[in-house]
Amino acid sequence: MQVDAVLVLFCVWLVGAAGKIAQSRGHKLETYKQSRLRRETRMDGGGGQKSGGPIYKRSPDMTKSPMTKSEQLLRIEDHDFTMRPAFGGPPIPVGVDVQVESLDTISEVDMDFTMTLYLRHYWKDERLSFPSTNNQSMTFDSRLVKKIWVPDMFFVHSKRSFIHDTTTDNVMLRVYPDGNVLYSLRVTVTAMCNMDLSRFPLDTQTCSLEIESYAYTDDDLMLYWKKGNESLNTDDRISLSQFLIQKFHTTTKLAFYSSTGWYNRLYIHFTLRRHIFFFLLQTYFPATLMVMLSWVSFWIDRRAVPARVPLGITTVLTMSTIITGVNASMPRVSYIKAVDIYLWVSFVFVFLSVIEYAAVNYLSTVQERKERKLRERLPCTCGIGNPDEMMIDPQITGYGSMDINTTGNYGMPENGGRQERMLAQVALNDPQLTSQVKPSRGYVNIWIDTHAIDKYSRVVFPGAYILFNIIYWSIYS
Repeated sequence: MQVDAVLVLFCVWLVGAAGKIAQSRGHKLETYKQSRLRRETRMDGGGGQKSGGPIYKRSPDMTKSPMTKSEQLLRIEDHDFTMRPAFGGPPIPVGVDVQVESLDTISEVDMDFTMTLYLRHYWKDERLSFPSTNNQSMTFDSRLVKKIWVPDMFFVHSKRSFIHDTTTDNVMLRVYPDGNVLYSLRVTVTAMCNMDLSRFPLDTQTCSLEIESYAYTDDDLMLYWKKGNESLNTDDRISLSQFLIQKFHTTTKLAFYSSTGWYNRLYIHFTLRRHIFFFLLQTYFPATLMVMLSWVSFWIDRRAVPARVPLGITTVLTMSTIITGVNASMPRVSYIKAVDIYLWVSFVFVFLSVIEYAAVNYLSTVQERKERKLRERLPCTCGIGNPDEMMIDPQITGYGSMDINTTGNYGMPENGGRQERMLAQVALNDPQLTSQVKPSRGYVNIWIDTHAIDKYSRVVFPGAYILFNIIYWSIYS
């Protein structure tokens, strides 16, 4: 019995000890939960934290940018701006006006032009309306443009274009309380210009800059000039080195694409007239002077071969250089330009002056051979005095009225040629010798005056060139 009582007491003691251990563990667990709860309260900014204690904050979500007060006023997050205004309804009208700042370059080689302009769009988006007591607009930069709907304008047939970004993006967005929007940007664009150079450099060119919506057809977007022709303004200081800007004007047309449909397209046309004075100094005057220089050979003695031949070759090579220089700065078109006509006709005149001297030289050589054969058939005329002092009957010889200086005597001294011709005349006056030279009578009668070719060229060449210039400038000027 005593043993049983001892065992019962020992079991009771064990149960009591186990209960105390469990109670102690529960108290510790509750204390840990309470401390954890207090830490979370501190991280949430609870007011029970004492000054100077550690503050725990959660790291912000970097994927979301905080909304500004203006965006909250415009309710940017409340609308889907990937869709156009009034989607599903009538097309939204978008007015456009342009301020041309500069017309930079006109390239005939690349067939393009470069223009800097201010492009402004006007439309109404009721999603951007906001309450205002003084009806003042709000102006924003390019950061808000990326968050709302704007027209997707592009330049048709453009080669290069960019929005200026110095010192910041040159973009302006102005929103009015009723939802009207003004969107302006400064753009430089290089666009294609099909030029007709058949009258170059006496030509007038008309180039066009075309503006169109890329995605929205005329069923969704109606593009128009806001004030007609007054929508296009230009700076009075715009000037070009080679062109005179005659006028700017605008038009509107519809463009059709077989795969997408009809689009509104706006045109900016400008007409340019080329300044001719530069080309007169660089092309026309040098070519004319080369032609006139080639005429100098007509006044040089035909026996002066070293003088006349280099002069003709020099003028021909100079004309070739002028033609090559002009064509190097021009596109390789398949038609003849006005400057080509003038230069090639001038080249032909210079070339013909060289051919003229070649003809004179050849005929003089032929005449010399004929004179040599005539001298070989005449008998010895030794003892005859000065031929200039002799009286010769012109009716017998046919040479009395001919100027001796005008006969062909190329390759021999002038006095020697005169003496030989006089000897031939004396021999023909002798009745005894007439029968000997009678077979050569017809030969003597066909005497060719090569000096007369130069005389005629002095009149024919300048007269023909002056006539060509009159016709040329009356047609192209």
